[in-house]
Amino acid sequence: MTFSFGQLVIDDEIAAMVKRVVCGVDFDDELMGVDLIKEIGIGGHFLAERHVLDHLATEQIQATIIDRRVREDWQADGARSLRQVANEKAKTILETHTPDPLPDDMVKELKRIVKKAEGHH
Repeated sequence: MTFSFGQLVIDDEIAAMVKRVVCGVDFDDELMGVDLIKEIGIGGHFLAERHVLDHLATEQIQATIIDRRVREDWQADGARSLRQVANEKAKTILETHTPDPLPDDMVKELKRIVKKAEGHH
């Protein structure tokens, strides 16, 4: 059996995107910035507005491995593939992450399950 930690990182990013879509998108006047659209006008520049910046972090998936830059910037930065970036992130996680310990009651339950399973062999 083989396992790709880089693929796991890619799958995690995809799962985050799917989760965001499943949660749905709101279209109320405040979120859509109706007043701001009226103020700036159709065709105006919105990306630097505080309203957009405030909602960007919660309304758009903050990708960690998918590169959304324009092609020229991506190429100037080494043109690394998604696989390369995911493998680099996986390596960093494996080298630096310290998981939180499981609660004692969960450890006890897992040991009970394992002991029960071993008794059936």
